[in-house]
Amino acid sequence: QVQLVESGGGLVQAGGSLRLSCAASGRTFSTYVMGWFRQAPGKERDFVAAITSSSGSTYYADSLKGRFTISRDNAKNTVYLQMNSLKPEDTAVYYCASSPRISGFGIATTGFYDYWGQGTQVTVSS
Repeated sequence: QVQLVESGGGLVQAGGSLRLSCAASGRTFSTYVMGWFRQAPGKERDFVAAITSSSGSTYYADSLKGRFTISRDNAKNTVYLQMNSLKPEDTAVYYCASSPRISGFGIATTGFYDYWGQGTQVTVSS
């Protein structure tokens, strides 16, 4: 069982930055693929970014490339999401997720992940 706890959300003005953190329990964190998703009110949960366990390869939603950066610190069992140049449309609840799968097939889909955090609210004002 893996427990994930997100933090770092809040209210920020458009153009600002936030860094989200996701702390994971368990000794197998370094072997898990980690992902970030977001869900706006009335919308589906959308893929934001993911990072693999082995090579640390990163994947991003096309619309977010260049503004968001995912990283991980295996020594701290933590994955981060640095968000820059934030826009009002980035407002959502952001969720951290983890998966023990080795293959990256489906890495941008919610079904790839077995464990989810409770989410952290990000609100970007115009």
